[in-house]
Amino acid sequence: MRIDAFNKVSQLYNSNKIKSTVKAREGSYSDKLEISKLGKDYQAARQVIGQAPDVREDLIREIKQKLDNGTYQVSNEAVADKLIERFNDMSL
Repeated sequence: MRIDAFNKVSQLYNSNKIKSTVKAREGSYSDKLEISKLGKDYQAARQVIGQAPDVREDLIREIKQKLDNGTYQVSNEAVADKLIERFNDMSL
């Protein structure tokens, strides 16, 4: 690479000149954040959902009792329906 070619290109674009800058005015503007009603409702709903337990202990307790007693029964059709439903959800 030739250095003199770089000098000619910089002269062409006047890149050697330093441009003056204008000082920004003091902070007369301020940022402002407003949350919409929908956003506030969404935030409240997330808090309520976050406090709810992930596992429904009452249903688990009932199923465990049925398993222990030998009275827990599920139809084959219900199992097949759930398998197909889950497979279809995964294929989307």
